Amino acid sequence: MEFKTLQSDMIAAMKAKDKVRKDAISSLVSAAKKVAIDEGVREDITEEIVNRVILKELKTVKEQIDSCPAERAELKAEYQARYDIINEYAPKMLSAEEVETLITEKFADVVATKNKGQIMKQVMAELKGKADGKVINQVVTKLCQ
Repeated sequence: MEFKTLQSDMIAAMKAKDKVRKDAISSLVSAAKKVAIDEGVREDITEEIVNRVILKELKTVKEQIDSCPAERAELKAEYQARYDIINEYAPKMLSAEEVETLITEKFADVVATKNKGQIMKQVMAELKGKADGKVINQVVTKLCQ
């Protein structure tokens, strides 16, 4: 996801007076700016930074939804709306089947060792931001059996 796209969508949400959408996108924009400043690339915010921020925010909102008490339905609905908006911008993640295919093709020599730690170390470096860590872990565990 390009940073400029996020900014223009935020402006469009402001003009449409869509407060929920504006707030969700605004949090992504400000988080991306903060990460860029922390990494010393204030002017040139890369897609990789934006995608990393989106995935982190998505995970945070998912945790908020999961930890929200059932009797707070309005708060849970607010979190869900925010999750849905952020999810629109999230990069497409690889499925378990795609992850397994990729691991068996690219990392066949490492998988042959059946050393889960070694496999995870190499695979995570390659698939970070492209697949969910839990999915990768499940696939590697299955391959090590």
